Amino acid sequence: LIHFYKRQHTHIHTMSAANGKKIFTKACAQCHTVDAGGKHKQGPNLHGVWGRQTGQAPGFSYTQANISKGITWGQDTLDEYLINPKKYIPGTKMVFAGLKKKKDRGDLIAYLKESTS
Repeated sequence: LIHFYKRQHTHIHTMSAANGKKIFTKACAQCHTVDAGGKHKQGPNLHGVWGRQTGQAPGFSYTQANISKGITWGQDTLDEYLINPKKYIPGTKMVFAGLKKKKDRGDLIAYLKESTS
């Protein structure tokens, strides 16, 4: 039984873009779009976010804090940011409280990588 549990447990940590899409729909889609040429809402369209510096989506009005952060979005930076956006970029206007569970962040990041590239 323990051996079976360990195998199941490892499987739980694989990232799931399908699960990430559900998280995006529930937690992010109210303020963000992901499709190429998608409109900005309260937050910027996220198409092309992977590998882009903070505060650089054309046509979106960012806070100076976001522009000045100067990091490049990728697996590690998104993971850290999504724990607590206001702590990672003090002064951001993003009102999302964050995702505390590493698996949820991993799934969401897998979805973002897939859907915004």
